[in-house]
Amino acid sequence: MNSFINNLAIYTKGEEKNLPVIFVHGFPFDHTMWDAQTAALYKNYYCITYDIRGLGKSAAGDGQYTIETFVDDLNSIIDHFKLKKPVLCGLSMGGYISLRAIERMQEKFRALILCDTKSVSDSDETKLKRAKAIQRINEGQFEGFINEFVANCFYEEFISEKRKEFETILNRSKKNNPIGVKGCLLAMAARTDTSSTLNKISIPCLIVCGSEDKISPPDVMMAIADKIKSSEFVLAEGAGHMTPIEKPKIVTEAIRSFLKRI
Repeated sequence: MNSFINNLAIYTKGEEKNLPVIFVHGFPFDHTMWDAQTAALYKNYYCITYDIRGLGKSAAGDGQYTIETFVDDLNSIIDHFKLKKPVLCGLSMGGYISLRAIERMQEKFRALILCDTKSVSDSDETKLKRAKAIQRINEGQFEGFINEFVANCFYEEFISEKRKEFETILNRSKKNNPIGVKGCLLAMAARTDTSSTLNKISIPCLIVCGSEDKISPPDVMMAIADKIKSSEFVLAEGAGHMTPIEKPKIVTEAIRSFLKRI
């Protein structure tokens, strides 16, 4: 089932009576990055995916976004579908959104799944890189930026061994509205640091990381797991930053096993 709420493209699979799981994608991708997981889980869970504001089929608007905007969007989805204690699953930028959502309204969620993400805010060096990316897009180098950024998200072996799949993902990212992409870059650069509240997370938490992730490497994610009381860590061997796509079976089974225990 597909629907639009507040200019957000939302997709649901499964029966509403089942435990809801909301999947929040990374940048600069869309809801389809979770296709393998929702296809495997929808018979037992109510799977909700959506395109973050400015990406995929969701409207770009003025491109003036913050992580708070994205958390507000997430909250509007929960309220619209009257979801009772959904499980929240986010990757990369989706993880930034998820961590801030937990910080703001942990009581609304049953459990948390974090894939390849960080709790720290951007360093000055990273902020300058995001500013440079916006400049490149403004100078007409949108495709060049997407080519480089997306390639950096995947382990080299995946790109070489599954070239056709990689190019499909890459081309889908190139269809994003440049205004939306710049808005996401601004939101990530301005996000708050959620590290100091990790020890306040009391709901069950699954943390998944690719062994070859260059953006949020295993030691960074293990440090997050160490600070969250009820957490477990799964390492996806041979995956980069996009574990649900690169190692779908490992990630799906880790999620399935976790959901059965909560």
